[in-house]
Parts: sequence; structure tokens; C-alpha cells
Amino acid sequence: MASLHFCSECNNLLYPKADQQRRVMVYACRICAYDEIGQNQCVYRNDLLTVTKEQVGVTADLPADPTLAHSKIACPQCGNEDAVTFQDQSKRKETRMILFYVCSKCNHSFTDPSLASEPQREE
Repeated sequence: MASLHFCSECNNLLYPKADQQRRVMVYACRICAYDEIGQNQCVYRNDLLTVTKEQVGVTADLPADPTLAHSKIACPQCGNEDAVTFQDQSKRKETRMILFYVCSKCNHSFTDPSLASEPQREE
């Protein structure tokens, strides 16, 4: 586990640095000439978490949000003509600018049915 090290002479933070002559990693002070050999060679650890599947967002309160736009589009589940509109928030490169709709009556989430009939373009 990486931890902070402080200079025993001036109490400033010690920074990891490679000592080419001794061929070891040391923690060196940038203010004075103090350095110490690092016991733990781990300076930074990056744990990558694997996301197995995207989660559908919670849409229970969206129809009551006054800041979101409403559209007159028929809900495929109940036929209601009022739905809240929002865009996809993912940052993936292959994501298109798709509008999502949430029915204000039954909270059913859906996309524009006319998008399914359009052919996808190759880039």
C-alpha cells in the first residue's frame, strides 16, 4: 500500500525518485538534500474494475422533474401521448445522440420507434 513519507529534517513531503547511482528507488525531499531508500516499492496503484453490463438508470421520478422537456410521442406500452425526453449520458465513442423517452403515465422507458427502421451507417 502506498503511503506518504515526510522529511525528518524539514518535515516536507518526500517524493519518489530513481537513484541511478545506487539503482534503487528513494524518497527525496525537494527542499533539502535528505533522501531515504523506500521500503515499499509501490508508489501508485491503479485498480481497474471490470464493468460487466450497463445498468438502466432509475427513471421513477423523471416525469415529475419540471426541468426536463416533454414530447408528444405515443408510449408503446400504454398509448399515453406525454413523455419526458432526455439524451444518453454515456461517454462511449460509438454512442449516437439518441433521445430516450419515459412515459409520464406508466414510467416505461423507450427510444423513438422511427430509429429502429433507419439503416445504420458504416464509418
